Amino acid sequence: MKRLLLLAVSAATLSACATVTPAPPPPPTAANTFKADDFAWSVGAGSNVILGKVAYQLDGKAWTCAGAAVGLTPDTPYSRARMARLYGSPDKAVRTVSEVRSRQVGEAGADYSRYVRSVRCDAKGGFAFQGLPDGAWFVIAPVKPVGGEAEGRVIMQRVETRGGKTRTVTLS
Repeated sequence: MKRLLLLAVSAATLSACATVTPAPPPPPTAANTFKADDFAWSVGAGSNVILGKVAYQLDGKAWTCAGAAVGLTPDTPYSRARMARLYGSPDKAVRTVSEVRSRQVGEAGADYSRYVRSVRCDAKGGFAFQGLPDGAWFVIAPVKPVGGEAEGRVIMQRVETRGGKTRTVTLS
C-alpha cells in the first residue's frame, strides 16, 4: 500500500514538471475585420446634431479639450471591438494617453480613418457635430488639466442619434 502511495506521489510530482504547450491564438473574428459596408451608413446626410462639452475633473481640478480635435467614429462591429481593446469598454471610458497608445494593435487603416469625423473643441470645452445620420457613434476627446502639467487623458463615450434631434453630451 505504501509502495502504491509512493508511486502515485512520484507520478504527480513528475507530471507537474511536464511542459505544456500554450494554445494558439484564436483566429480573427468578424469584429476584427474592417468592412467598408458596415461604415457606409455614416457618410449619409442627416439632420442630427451632437452638441458636446467636456466637464471632466480629477482630484478637484478641471480638465479641458480646448483647441484639441474631437473625433466621431461610427459604431460598427469593427470600431466597437477597437474601442473595447483601446479603452476597455465599448460604452464609456477615461484612459491616459499612454495607456490607449499601448493598447493599439497596429494603426487604423486609411479605410477606417476616412469615416472618422473631426471638429475642434472651443475655448470653453464645447464642440458640435452637425448633419449626422441616425446611428450610434463614439465621441473621443483628448483632455489636459487646465493650467497643469499632468499626462493627458482621452475620454470616449458612445452616443446615439435619432430622428433629426440634437443630442447633448457631457464628457466627464
